[in-house]
Amino acid sequence: MADPGEQTSEPTSAGTGPEALADRRILDRLGALRAADLPVRGGRTMAYVYDSGLPGIEELASAAAAAFAGVNGLDMTAFPSVVSLENDIVGRAARLLGGGPDTAGTFTSGGTESCLLAVLTAREHALRTRGVTEPELVLPETAHAAFHKAAALFGLRTVVVPVDPLSYRVRAGDLAVAVRDRTALVVVSAPSYAHGVIDPVAEAAAEAARRGVLCHVDACIGGWYLGHLRLGSGAPVPPPFDLSVPGVTSLSVDLHKYGYTAKGASVLLFRDAELRRHGWFAHASWPGYPVVNATLQGTKAAGPLAAAWAVLERIGTDGYTALSLRVHRAVTALVAGVGKIDGLRVLGSPDSSLLALAADGPGIDPFVVADEMRGLGWYVQPQPAFAGSPANLHLTVTAAMAGDETVRKLLSALAEAVAAAAARGPAEPGAAVLEAAAALDPAALTPGEAALALTFAGVGEGGELPERMAPVLAVLQALPPALAERLLPELVGRLYRHAGP
Repeated sequence: MADPGEQTSEPTSAGTGPEALADRRILDRLGALRAADLPVRGGRTMAYVYDSGLPGIEELASAAAAAFAGVNGLDMTAFPSVVSLENDIVGRAARLLGGGPDTAGTFTSGGTESCLLAVLTAREHALRTRGVTEPELVLPETAHAAFHKAAALFGLRTVVVPVDPLSYRVRAGDLAVAVRDRTALVVVSAPSYAHGVIDPVAEAAAEAARRGVLCHVDACIGGWYLGHLRLGSGAPVPPPFDLSVPGVTSLSVDLHKYGYTAKGASVLLFRDAELRRHGWFAHASWPGYPVVNATLQGTKAAGPLAAAWAVLERIGTDGYTALSLRVHRAVTALVAGVGKIDGLRVLGSPDSSLLALAADGPGIDPFVVADEMRGLGWYVQPQPAFAGSPANLHLTVTAAMAGDETVRKLLSALAEAVAAAAARGPAEPGAAVLEAAAALDPAALTPGEAALALTFAGVGEGGELPERMAPVLAVLQALPPALAERLLPELVGRLYRHAGP
């Protein structure tokens, strides 16, 4: 029987009245908009989305989210269910990733928020325990952009350390040299997004601990996968990377990646609750209700929390271990297969489920290969050249594409795309474009100059992007980073512009 305080009604979409017809028009409009998006199921979109390939998972997550749609995680005394669900999820993550009885954690909206909170906590910890007023963040050049965002938001100076040009791993000695009295946090990746390699976590954490500095492991994309992979029979054991490593004080892991939960689910783990409290916000100096926030959000939708809990319960440890082994076998086959494609090579020696593919020989432009792959029904993510890393294609391998037949189709498509790219030739910005760009000052760029620069790059006045993105990416890659960073918001701003009153 329904609670007398709850209003219930039959879904209007089941009928034929005016409300049902209106509902269908709304849903049809949403369907038409989605038709232009990349597919989120089937494994052919090899960035941004994560698909387990298991039947019923999406339906379970949707039902769980719907059951908690009206619940507000802002006040756990009003909605104690969020405490139970979050404690279950944090406990599961802690057990998997080297935590102990003192480990504390927070459920967040995603990897970026987890990283932001790790940096905020470190800043406050450095101020309160060591009196650091001008904090610094030491991180490899391969660290995720979220840490630079955190530094910009919270007023830390970044100290960026180069990585080994062959392995793309940071050297612990280089990190140690960069650590100073002002250092609030040292960051390492397990793995780095761009190349899928694990930094020397144990050595870096030891150096940080020796100086009394916190050390965060960004395991957002790989922690759930690597943690379960090492449980599998015959699987390779990744180098130590989690909270069991002495000196590691916090770790972030996304559940909406290799946990295959719905978007909006990440966990930030701390060595103990005493450290975690430095990142919390509390305020009672106003006439309203006392406020305490463990995350950057106030009001928090409980739907993603419930959906994540349901999926974790459904798949379980054995299920995730099997999925991780499946992905590992696919990655192994892809590395071997790419080695047989003339004109393509794998960068570094990947430790996880991420691959970076670069050109191997003249005349092959990875950006053109990406365009060709999209025409063949695959999305591989272009990554521009930076420092010692050449332009390449990022592949996130998920369980949905890890079957032998799908791997064979992907390798066949890559070979076809490379051959087509060789025939087409590289996308190269014209000399006039580069000359015009050289005359622009990012700090003093006017809206008119920005519009002209985007036009040179092939972007329409309304933000329309060309069907082939290689020419645009070639221009952006050739620009000084400061100019590219100035133009990218202009590009996105063109897209997010309403039609007027």
